Amino acid sequence: MYTKQFEIRWSDIDANRHLANSAYTNFMSHTRMAFLLESGFSAKDMAQHNIGPVVFYEHMYYFKEAFLGQPITVGLEVSGISEDGRFFKFEHNFYNETGENIAHCEMLGGWINLKERKLTSLPDVLMQLANSFPKTEDFKVLTKADTRAFNKVPKPLKTKAI
Repeated sequence: MYTKQFEIRWSDIDANRHLANSAYTNFMSHTRMAFLLESGFSAKDMAQHNIGPVVFYEHMYYFKEAFLGQPITVGLEVSGISEDGRFFKFEHNFYNETGENIAHCEMLGGWINLKERKLTSLPDVLMQLANSFPKTEDFKVLTKADTRAFNKVPKPLKTKAI
């Protein structure tokens, strides 16, 4: 498991004086980017291939509170990648200073071509790196159907006629 350490700052807490859900999201994002960079997906490489990661969803599960000044460890494990690298699924676990699992998140994302603004496959050189990512025990080869597992589709705003 890849891990990243943080200390909960004043700006990370909410009105209930515990770690805000937006801070969990920021810690996960920072952990993912550090993981990608340390795995060979440098900002220069992504710019060269004109790609960037996008998040489709993050499903959070909270088990225990975390408070100002406490150290926190955010784990990342890869639980799925599509054959072409277009889709990826990461699992994050949050741990307090005693190693207690205080939160869990399942995150699904993909790679976007930054010029075309469309999903794209990973170039071969980056796909080779992705194939070497450490994987969870229940790792799965993802398909497009996995991105629609929850059957969520956009719904336009309905306005009342006056």
